[in-house]
This record gives sequence, structure tokens and C-alpha cells, in this order.
Amino acid sequence: MNLAQRSMSGDQLRRPLPLLGFIGLFIVTVYKAANYVIAGDMNGLAYVALLFIGSAFVVGMLNSWRNGFYFFLAWLLFEDFARKYLGNNMAIYFAKDVLVAVVYLSFFIASRRKEIALFRPPFLVPLLLFIWFGVLQVFNPASTSLIFGLLGLKLFFYYVPLLFVGYALLNSEEQLRRFFFVNIVLVLIIASLGIAQSILGHTFLNPERPAEEIRELSTNYRVSPISGLLSYRPTSVFVSTGRFGNFMLVSLLMVVGFLGYLLLRHRKGRHLAFFALALVSSALVLGAARGVLLWGTGSVLVFAVAFVWGAPWRQREVIRVFRTVQRAALGISLGLGLLFFVFPEALLSRVAFYTETLSPGVGAGQLQNRSWDYPLSNFLGAFGYERWPYGYGIGTLSLGTQYVARIFHVKPPTTGVESGFGTIVLEMGIGGLILWFVMSFAILFAAWRVVKKLRGSFWFPLAFAIFWYAGLLLFPMTFTGMQPYQDFVLNAYLWLLLGILFRLPTLAASPQYTAAAQLPPYMPWMRCLAPSRRFTLR
Repeated sequence: MNLAQRSMSGDQLRRPLPLLGFIGLFIVTVYKAANYVIAGDMNGLAYVALLFIGSAFVVGMLNSWRNGFYFFLAWLLFEDFARKYLGNNMAIYFAKDVLVAVVYLSFFIASRRKEIALFRPPFLVPLLLFIWFGVLQVFNPASTSLIFGLLGLKLFFYYVPLLFVGYALLNSEEQLRRFFFVNIVLVLIIASLGIAQSILGHTFLNPERPAEEIRELSTNYRVSPISGLLSYRPTSVFVSTGRFGNFMLVSLLMVVGFLGYLLLRHRKGRHLAFFALALVSSALVLGAARGVLLWGTGSVLVFAVAFVWGAPWRQREVIRVFRTVQRAALGISLGLGLLFFVFPEALLSRVAFYTETLSPGVGAGQLQNRSWDYPLSNFLGAFGYERWPYGYGIGTLSLGTQYVARIFHVKPPTTGVESGFGTIVLEMGIGGLILWFVMSFAILFAAWRVVKKLRGSFWFPLAFAIFWYAGLLLFPMTFTGMQPYQDFVLNAYLWLLLGILFRLPTLAASPQYTAAAQLPPYMPWMRCLAPSRRFTLR
């Protein structure tokens, strides 16, 4: 018996309970599954399968928090797919919260063993002040139930610890590439299904009889006001088109940032990233969501300018940045061009909807109204409520209040407004909004310092993309509505990517990244500059 076998046997002898528990769970699962198969209950069989898979995930998470994190990430993105086919079951909805709690537990155990790197966020004090104020608002006398308060704490703060998980996750550049490649694979799957659904209609990837609460979300069509063309708003693996569009937006930002990093650092994986960029861009256009399309288009234009500004000019890499911008534009154009030749009706119906509702010269144009007038009037409308100085309690106007009202038979104390800032005022009073601004500005100021520190390196595109996403979500997107920040996908990615951002300077300072460059063979004229180069090109 070799050393590895002896070590494995000894480890199994020291920890027999998890193995026995897993065997027992497997036996029970097979027995239950057999009963459901005999009875022809496919929903029951699906529940048993999910329970078994989830239990296996939990065992893996406790053994390795890194693997557990990727299990959680995959479930986070595909949980809605199981939920909409199983009657919008709330037990499935909260499964991700159980999984991330296991990740937190495994992460805490590893930190106690000093196996991971910890850090103190520069914005820790403003963040803790906002959390403290949110906890106080659970006991707001105007709140009709403590359940609303617990819901609000979950939506606002439950994924904040992912900040530390994201920081510790990247202990090497290999781990960084692994994280973004895993995300690209998940993005390719979700975007491809969304594109197919936008063409095939709501009967694809949706159950024949969706649950009443999500039926309207999965059968949403847009009508162009002038031409009358119909455009289906796809949901892909999610229960709502809004969540799909929001995920495509954060995917676009991640793909563009990672692509910029690859073009300055590595050749491997560039084609996959370019393909993902073209696919995500096509999904954004076919999504028939004006806000997401505008945020995405504006972000790409900002990235083009920022990447040139942050290029490593001393290494004359700015030429490669210009090529990056050109190739990115070409990839997006090729994706849309291919879509036009293969499915012209699907693309033209969306183009008609955008032009007929957003063009300033068209009577039905809504650009000014939806981007500023409407959210501003809703924000100011929050001050028409009598409790705007104190609020009605955290969670009373948040996402999911309809489920609290249905399950616990309690009603929210008041109606809300369609402005995120206005919602914060109504939930936590003017003090909550002030603390939100303080926390958000502190986060962005600290993030910008990291971006400036990494200017001129191949880490800059990633750093700027994360900074831009944080600013976009915390201010303009939240101004228009509270749904984006409280969307569990966008919220989890916010704190996770912020942790990754603050880890980048540590990776950049490692000796392995400060060696002289190995110049590519097609640039022999730069050999004279090799001693002065700092970052390695591969």
C-alpha cells in the first residue's frame, strides 16, 4: 500500500460518521425514488433527486470551501430553473441560502485553521454602520411583522460575507482564471438558452402550467407601439425576464473585463471569451429590455475609453488595447450580423421596439421618462408619506413581501414607490438613505484607489470592470428601482467581485508577476525594452 492509500485509509478511519451518513442517505434516497417511480410522481422524484444532490454538495462544501463555493455559484444561477418546474416551491428558493451558509461555515473553519487569507475592507466602518441601522429597523414600531425585518436583512446583508470569500478565493492567478472561466461556461449556457427561448417563445423552457405567482413573469411580451410587432422577453433558466436581463448585464461586464486581461496577459482562452462576448451581446439585444440594453451599451463605450486610459503605455501595450477594442466591436457585430441572417424576424422585432420607444423624435419615446422623470417622481413621492423621517421598517417594501403576506397572513404597512432610493427612505427613513450614500461612496472610493494603483498593468481591465459594476448597481440602477440590488444574483456578484477586486493588488505585488517579460516572437523590435518591462506576457 502506497503513502496516498495509507493516508486515505487513515482519514476514513478518523472520520467514519460522514461516510456512514452519506451511505445511509443514499439508501434512503434510492428507496424513496423507487416509490415515486412506481407511483408515477415525477415531481416527488425531482425533489428526492435535488435533496440527494444538495446533500452531496453539503458534504463536498464541508470538505473544501473552495469547491463548495463553486457548487453554490452553480446552484445560485440554476435554482430558478428547478423552482419554476416544481410549482415555485419556497423550499427550493431558500436552498441557496442553506448552501451559502454551509460555505460560510466551511470558510470560518478554514480561517480558524489559518488556511486562508483575511483582510479588513477599507469601507468596513460605513458598512457596519449601515448593517447596524438595518438591524434596528427590524424592530421599527410601524412594521407589521418581524418576518418582514428578517426578509429585509436577508436581501440587504446576507451575501455581504462573500466579500471575504472572494478575497480569499484568489490565492493565485490560476485561481483567478479558474473563477472567470467557470463563469464564462455558465454564461454561455444561460445566454444560449435565452437566445433560443427568445426565438421559440414562452413554450420553451417554461412549464405548461406555471405557478400563478410567476405565470406573468414567464409570458411577458413587448409590443412595438407603431409597427405592432411582438417581442417575447426571454427568462432562460430564471423565473423572470428581469433576472435574466440583469445577469446578462453583469456577464457582459465580467466578460469584457476578463477579455481585456487575457489580451494583455494570456493567449489561452481568448477565443472562448470573444465567443461569450458575441453571445451575451446578442442575448442582451433579444431580451427586449430597454434599461439593460442602455446600461450595457453605455458600459461598453465607457470601457473602450477607460481601457485606453489604463493601458500600459510604457510598455507600448496601448496598441494591443486598441486592437482589443476593435476585436470586441467586431465580435459584437459578427454576433448580431449572424443573428440577422439566421433569425431576421426575431432581431428586427426587437430593433423596432427599441427605436419606436427610445428614439427622441418618436412620439412614444420613453428614454427621458424612464431614465429620469419617472424614477425621480417616485423618489420625491416617498417624502409624501408621513413616516419618511423614520420609515416603516426594513423589508416591508422589499422583494418577496407577497410571499410573506401569503404564508404568514400579514400585510405590509403601506404601498411603495418604484425608486430604490425612495424604497430605502420608506423602509429605513432618511437616516437609512444617508447611510446608504455613505457606505456606497466609501466602497467606490476604496475601489477607485485600487483601480488607479493597477493602472498600467494587465490587471487594470478586471479592476475597472468590477469598479464600474459596483458604481452602476449602487447608484443609477438602485435609483431606478430596488429590484436590481435585492436580486440575489446581482447582490451576490457585487460582494463577491468586490472581494476579488481588493485581492488583485496582492497578486500584482507577488514576485512571480514582476519578472522581466518574455516577449512574443512577433514583436522582436521590442527586445531592447525587455529590461524595463514589468509585467509578463504569455
